[in-house]
Amino acid sequence: MKVLVVEDDFVSRKLLQKLLGHYGECDIAVNGKEAVDAFRMSMEGDDPYDLICMDIMMPGMDGQQALHEIRDLEKNKGIPETGWVKVMMTTALDDPKNVVESLYKGGAVSYLVKPIDKARLLEEVRQMGLVDR
Repeated sequence: MKVLVVEDDFVSRKLLQKLLGHYGECDIAVNGKEAVDAFRMSMEGDDPYDLICMDIMMPGMDGQQALHEIRDLEKNKGIPETGWVKVMMTTALDDPKNVVESLYKGGAVSYLVKPIDKARLLEEVRQMGLVDR
């Protein structure tokens, strides 16, 4: 599994990297622009990500904007929705507006509220079919 962790907070970034690094390659981006650039490079290099864990609130380009740009890149390349990268949004905000924006409008497949619980994170990744244990 190839993962991109997008998180501006150092502690959260390291935690996700440590938890998901056991299951494969884990790259890091510290904001939405870096995430879109990393995603674009992975597509162009024919080495796409299987999972993106993306914080919503980040300086510059936030996670919602980055998710929309990533989905636009996939659409422009002709990738069907069934082949889109799995995106898990992470945030300290547990409010309906962000859930709707991420899951229903943005195309994320999962939404986790911080602090991230290891068991919950791994269960979400299992449900996506990316790991089996």
